[in-house]
Parts: sequence; C-alpha cells; structure tokens
Amino acid sequence: MRKNDIVTVTIEDFGINGEGIGKTKGYTLFVKDTVIGDVAEVKVMKAKKNYGYGKLLKILKPSKDRVTPDCPVARQCGGCQIQMVSYDKQLEYKNRKVWNNLKHIGGIPEELLARVMEQPCGMKEPYRYRNKAQFPIGRDRNGKLAAGFYVGHTHQIIPCDDCLLGVKVNRKILDIILAFMERYQIEPYNEEQHRGLVRHILIRYGFATDEIMVCLVLNGRRLPHAEVLTGKLAGIPKMTSISVSINTEKTNVIMGKEIVTLWGQGYITDYIEDIKYQISPLSFYQVNPVQTGDLYRTALEYADLHGEETVWDVYCGIGTISLFLAQKAGRVYGVEIIPQTIEDAKRNAGINGILNAEFFTGKAEEVLPEYYKEYTPRHPGRKAEADVIVVDPPRKGCAESVLETMVRMRPRRIVYVSCDSATLARDLKYLRENGYELDRGKVVDMFPHTVHVETVCLLTKKAQ
Repeated sequence: MRKNDIVTVTIEDFGINGEGIGKTKGYTLFVKDTVIGDVAEVKVMKAKKNYGYGKLLKILKPSKDRVTPDCPVARQCGGCQIQMVSYDKQLEYKNRKVWNNLKHIGGIPEELLARVMEQPCGMKEPYRYRNKAQFPIGRDRNGKLAAGFYVGHTHQIIPCDDCLLGVKVNRKILDIILAFMERYQIEPYNEEQHRGLVRHILIRYGFATDEIMVCLVLNGRRLPHAEVLTGKLAGIPKMTSISVSINTEKTNVIMGKEIVTLWGQGYITDYIEDIKYQISPLSFYQVNPVQTGDLYRTALEYADLHGEETVWDVYCGIGTISLFLAQKAGRVYGVEIIPQTIEDAKRNAGINGILNAEFFTGKAEEVLPEYYKEYTPRHPGRKAEADVIVVDPPRKGCAESVLETMVRMRPRRIVYVSCDSATLARDLKYLRENGYELDRGKVVDMFPHTVHVETVCLLTKKAQ
C-alpha cells in the first residue's frame, strides 16, 4: 500500500480514538469518521509496513448503525469523535473498550469480568448535558472573529457558537462577547505571535440553580471597557459571576492561576442530589450533572459505609465525592493539589454543615505517603487508618507511590473512579498483584458522542 492510493474498505472495528478499522487486501487502515459496517472509499494518507491511515472520501454503503450527526460541524470539530454512531452502539463500543483494556492491559480474566462488570449506564437524552464549555477565540480562515472549537489535532478554529452538547445560553453569551470585541477592536489571541488579548471564554452553568458564570481568559491583566461588557452580560437572567483569568504564558494550558472578579460573586452554586457546591472558575466539577449523580451513587454503594468508617478521598477536587461519602462515613479525608480547590472543598463542607470531612493541599503522591510515614511513629503499634480509599485520578492514573501507600494502609475496600480505562487497567493490575481483587465494576457514560468514558470499580482485600 502506498500514500495517495484510493481503495475500498469495509470497516470491521473501532480504534481507541473512535476511528474505524478496516482491511483491504489484508492491509489494515485506520479511517476517521467511519462506522463498523461501512463500506467506504478511502484515500491512503500515511502508509507504514503493516498498517496505515486513510481519509474518508465517501460512503459507498452505510452501516446500519450510522446516523446523521445533528451538529453541522461534527466531522470537522475535534470534540465529538463518534456522533455519527447510533447511541446504543456508542455505549457498546465504550463498554467493549473498557473490557478490552481491563483484559489486555490489566490481565483480568474474561470470566471474572463477565461475573463482576454490570450493565453500562447511558443517558436517556445524550445532548445538552455539559455544564461547562471552553471556547477558543480567534479568527477563521477568512479573518473573521470567531468562537468555536479546534479541528482535531490542530489549533485551527472551526466557528461554532452553539455546541449541541452545551446549554443553549452559551450562544447568547458568545454573541455578546464577539460583538463587544468587534466594537472596541479587541484582538483575539494569536498563539504563534503570542499577541492579542482574549484567549478563551469559559462558561459554567448550574443545572439545579440555573446560575451562570462567564470567565474571559486574557493574555494581559486588563480588559478595556470591561464595564460595557459586564453591563451587557449582567442583563442575562441568572447571570451570577463575571471574571477574567490572567494567563500571559506561552502555553496550551487554558486557565491562568489568577482570577479577578469583574461583576457579581466569584462562584456559582449547584447541587448533586442534596449536596450544595460552590464552583469557582478553577474548580474541578464533573461536566455532566445528570450522570454525575449515577456515578457518585455507584461509588457510595461500592464503598458500603455504615457510619463508623475512616475514608480517604484521593484527588478529591472541590470535595464532590468526599461530601457524598461523609453523609455515611465516620470520617473523610480529602487530598488535592490546587490550593483554591481545597478552599472550595472546605467551604462546600461548611455550607452543607458537614463536620466530619477534612482536606489537605498537596500532591496525592506526596501527602498520602507522608501521612502514613508520620502517623505510624506517633502511634506505635497502630496503622495509618483507612477502612475505605476512594481514588478519582486524572487521566494519567495514580502515581505508583500512591498505590504503594494504599496497599500498606490495607483498607478493606478501594473504590476507583477512572476517566481513562487504560491507566485504570494498569493500576488494577498493580492492586490485584498486591492483595486486592476486582469485585464490581460499571461503565458510566459521562461524555456521549465522544470516545471518553468513566468507569467505577470496587476492589476488596483478599482473605489472608
């Protein structure tokens, strides 16, 4: 197979990033925007010895599982990788992806997975579910000011002011900001030149409260005519917080560390069931509140708390899981690296009247081992207590030092909430080799139309 060859391919499987996988004359091609069962005309863009990458030219025979995306820019946008797949098949794909990673990376026998893995939890309505949106601001190919999303694997903006995964008010907010920038000739950020002012627009929405937050990320410390913009935005019903984030670094990181409130308060509030949360621009808060309830109820069920347990919530964020657990536990300790986030967690405990939760600032891989090391000498003959440990790490998974300390603390149960099933599988392999066994597991689809998925697993201490 050579570059620029045009071939006919029948798609037989999905890759880990949602691309279709097919073969032509025994040669494997990965083809974005295809669905299992498609027969497609494909142009070879990159050819290696045993496999290559192709560009979809046209569908010759569509799969029975192919649907027409509702979003007009779904194919160009890098956000929704699998919107052209029927939702039932999206769930099937994600469940199989998790199983395959647990089996092949984690070394978990298929018969064990068949016994412990529960039915995946999908959405009844898989649109308009995101409570957070981050829109890059720039100029399109014609030089027109635009908000939207990046083309996959690039920083070229596809204009899109009404993402169908986000809330409808996002469009009104973006229209106001872009008109303001045009009127006062405020330039968007140019990444290559490190010039221009407005980099991104962050919008957060409280599904239970309808409260709205807008935060402009600036390559500078001042927004000219800010009072005009805040006056316009403040007229939107339930607008609660307008701020700027200072980010003058040459970086792909979106948010700066300094937040300046321009109007209203520095946070919005929202609820997950009966727990109230204050959410600031830098807070980690699950983007899908409907599924978050299912996710946290599953984690609480797996923790199996009866009122006396000591629980550690590692990578606790603003205390979302910690406060859920504290309703049923004796004592909960949370760990998170971002100081502002820990302040949010403490504040959230206070506004909910929860007195049995304590929070520590620092890297989990440093705080947890240090706690274990310091606790034991002070209390000879006693262990650093943990009946249950809950971990909800970033995509890179748990640091090995965290896993080592968890094993030394010998909790009866470990509840692992994961946003990346590959690193989940790697970490479960370590825990299974060090005294724990997978007892229950469930896939929760927090991100319909994308390849991302959350998984909750319960591991229990093996009998000695």
